[in-house]
Amino acid sequence: MRNAYLAISYSNRKLFDKEVQSLIEICKTNDIKLLSFVDKYNFKENEEIEMMKTAFVEIDNSDFLIAELTTKSIGVGIEIGYAKAKGKPIIYLRKKGSEYSTTASGSSTYNIEYENGTHLKELMKKILKLLKKLPVIQ
Repeated sequence: MRNAYLAISYSNRKLFDKEVQSLIEICKTNDIKLLSFVDKYNFKENEEIEMMKTAFVEIDNSDFLIAELTTKSIGVGIEIGYAKAKGKPIIYLRKKGSEYSTTASGSSTYNIEYENGTHLKELMKKILKLLKKLPVIQ
């Protein structure tokens, strides 16, 4: 089983529940365990160092990173940069019509602009087939 890390803004997470559910479903169908960091962990304001250390360990343990950036996020940008430095494939997601991030796009292996959860699943299905061909990065 492969592991994927979902980077998504904590403050915007609830706005993207349908999309996250679509990602969970398509990953499960493809034998991929999806970790949504903001759903699994909850850190207090004075625990920033521990939070980032934990995020980096989880990214290290993942085969690739999915970054939902319909709304720009500094934290997600840091996660993308870390994954890129570690040689992890990165999938940059954003809803159609949202602001385009040149830094996220320039760091990503794949870019997806989706209309809704169903459309996201269709596009992710194609990308996950391509990722199956890549070697697992340790």
